[in-house]
Amino acid sequence: MTASHDRKGADVIVVGGGVTGLSTAWWLARAGVDVMVVEKGIVGWGASGRNGGGATHHQSPLFAEEQRLWPLMDELLGYPTEYQPKRVRMALSDAQMDEFRIGVDNTRGQGFPAEWLDAAQVREMVPLAGDNVRGGVYYERGGHANPQRTVQAYAWALQDLGGRILQHTAVTGFERRGDKVVAVETSAGSFSCNTLVLAAGPQTGILTALLDSEVPVTPARAEMIVTEPLPLMPIGGVDGNHLYGRQTLRGNLAYGGGPHEWLRPQDDGVAAQPSSPLARNVAKRLVELFPKAAHIRVIRSWAGVIENTPDGRPVIDRLPTAGNVVAATMSSVGFGLSPATGRAICQLVLDGRCDFADLSSFRLSRFGNLSPDWREERGWLPPQTDDDDARAA
Repeated sequence: MTASHDRKGADVIVVGGGVTGLSTAWWLARAGVDVMVVEKGIVGWGASGRNGGGATHHQSPLFAEEQRLWPLMDELLGYPTEYQPKRVRMALSDAQMDEFRIGVDNTRGQGFPAEWLDAAQVREMVPLAGDNVRGGVYYERGGHANPQRTVQAYAWALQDLGGRILQHTAVTGFERRGDKVVAVETSAGSFSCNTLVLAAGPQTGILTALLDSEVPVTPARAEMIVTEPLPLMPIGGVDGNHLYGRQTLRGNLAYGGGPHEWLRPQDDGVAAQPSSPLARNVAKRLVELFPKAAHIRVIRSWAGVIENTPDGRPVIDRLPTAGNVVAATMSSVGFGLSPATGRAICQLVLDGRCDFADLSSFRLSRFGNLSPDWREERGWLPPQTDDDDARAA
């Protein structure tokens, strides 16, 4: 990515170079807005480039737009995302089958097909499944994409439209005039703006606190493993056993899932090194999900730092203490929703509202009575010792 420092500011500054920030900036640039992304590291270096690539978020009011846009994204961006449609969710127990019912009801309720599968049908669609499978669900709409490719696509498409990206540029503060932010202070100097979008992942809470409207988030380290390549399955997007992921176009299985290791809010900048106990836990559950892949080796693992709100739902809202600032945190489901999220935030910036989805459940005000000890009350605390880390797995 190139970095341009020739113009000190932009009409809209987006803080955060993950998929939410990049998608927002790209949609704004498509609308003819002068936009600049400020990223403290490398674009997509956090969870945006280090996730399972799923694009099936039936629980979100943005689901319909997510499903409409993903099949169009390669053409719209002009670069490949490796998006693949269709998804199978496998259950290894009756309890897991019951967990799928909400998703089926949500999907059908929004006008999209979802088909219940028996065990034999699952094994036919997922050749790596074993005799332990109880059943599953087939989603005609949904699917997955390559996170690294998608981050590149957003960034390059943004730059093609004249948008600017400043990498290795940390935000240190804001200049305010009345109830508006007029400049963003960074390690590379001060940049003026008319509107500010804060989509900084785990740092969103820290940065919004500087503006007296803290978005409550806590960071966690999410683990991923990648295996040797296998012959391609008919459908690459397969979830189950509380894992999420996909088979890549080369045939690798790339999967992750909780439990996550909680971090201190100020530690989101630490290197996201994978944890061996947690990676082993993911590998164990992957073998349970795909018994016919038990012989293959894990060839690499990584971790991404994700942010989580107290209720697990996103925040997309204007800050009450700064009228020209929109804060956005997707609470660990940002990748798949990013085409729709970026468009929604773009409309919020330009028009003051989103015309294709009801964002009222994403308002910051729902946390008005949140206890200051909410992290402790939920047990969302970092491990104190290596033994704690091992027990979490």
